[in-house]
Amino acid sequence: MSQQYQTPGTPRIISPTPTPTESHRDSYFAPITRSATAKRHNSPSPISEDPEPDSPSSDSSLEKRARARSRSPKTHAKRQKDAAASKASQPTKKSPDGTVSESNGHLSPSSAASSDSSYWRSISRSPSPLGLIPIHRHWRSFVHRHEIPRKALHVSIGFFTLHLYTRGTSAASIHPWLLGALIPIASADYARHTFPAFNRFYIRVLGALMRESEVDGYNGVIWYLLGAWTVLRFFPKDVGVMSVLLLSWCDTAASTFGRLWGRYTPRIRRGKSVAGSAAAAVVGVITAIVFWGWAVPTYGHGDESFMFKGQLGLPEAVKDTIGLKEGQGMVDGWVALGIVSVWSGLIASASEVVDLFGWDDNVTIPVLSGLGLWGFLKVFC
Repeated sequence: MSQQYQTPGTPRIISPTPTPTESHRDSYFAPITRSATAKRHNSPSPISEDPEPDSPSSDSSLEKRARARSRSPKTHAKRQKDAAASKASQPTKKSPDGTVSESNGHLSPSSAASSDSSYWRSISRSPSPLGLIPIHRHWRSFVHRHEIPRKALHVSIGFFTLHLYTRGTSAASIHPWLLGALIPIASADYARHTFPAFNRFYIRVLGALMRESEVDGYNGVIWYLLGAWTVLRFFPKDVGVMSVLLLSWCDTAASTFGRLWGRYTPRIRRGKSVAGSAAAAVVGVITAIVFWGWAVPTYGHGDESFMFKGQLGLPEAVKDTIGLKEGQGMVDGWVALGIVSVWSGLIASASEVVDLFGWDDNVTIPVLSGLGLWGFLKVFC
């Protein structure tokens, strides 16, 4: 009786699932639901599991797509080879006790100090983006952001130059002193790059006046002295003095206002904004009015080496072309001073923006400003 009503065994149903060798899903005609249809449209096309390595049409798709597992011996061998090469290419560093340890691949100030300093300048306008200068770490909000000691020295040189002018000091007696200061300072900078102990002492003493890009580069004071010496040595007295004043005050104004409001104005090029250039132009106009409108009339010294003597005029060739008579086409007084002042502001702003072969702006600003002023006064005076 029990055999008559014995429960039959559960039948085993085998789903017609396609094998990996089937390259097309169109051969599978199982019932299709709406969810399966949507998944089919959203899923990528299948990848061949067994590519022909000798086939010329193979695009090595298995090597280009990352997968959790791969049954391809070729891909597995290549992955092991790449991992070994990557491990071998990791740099090693030597600790102070002389032992060699492998780098963990993370960024550290010691490794960054030996790299190209222009890279850090391209990603940060901060004077010390890595904290390699000790005083910048202690006074971060005061020095690190605004470079107050550096800018104070920058501005003070302009006032010192103006003071020497009011004392009647000639340019011929100043540029030998600048050259005399340039030689030992450049020698000390060369020595600190040769002797690491001296470099650490140098940075500890003068780090407040330095940028981090100058830790493994040359100090900006060298370029400042070189630019000032050049304009005072080869240009007339008023042009040379004005070039130093534009370097001292316009460059500082451009840096200050550019850091404060440069993010709100269009960028001219990397590190240069409309806000900084406008500030340099305004300060350049004020500087020319102070020098040619107050210092020169008050303290005199307008000798033959001066180019601007309060009068501007069109060149004789232009007068003859447009038919002007003798004495026409000339301006003087405040009109001439205003024209020269506006030109001084424009040339100061332009020289601050221009990147001349990657040279330091402490050289390019006075030299280009001197050339611009000299050329303008040569034509219209």
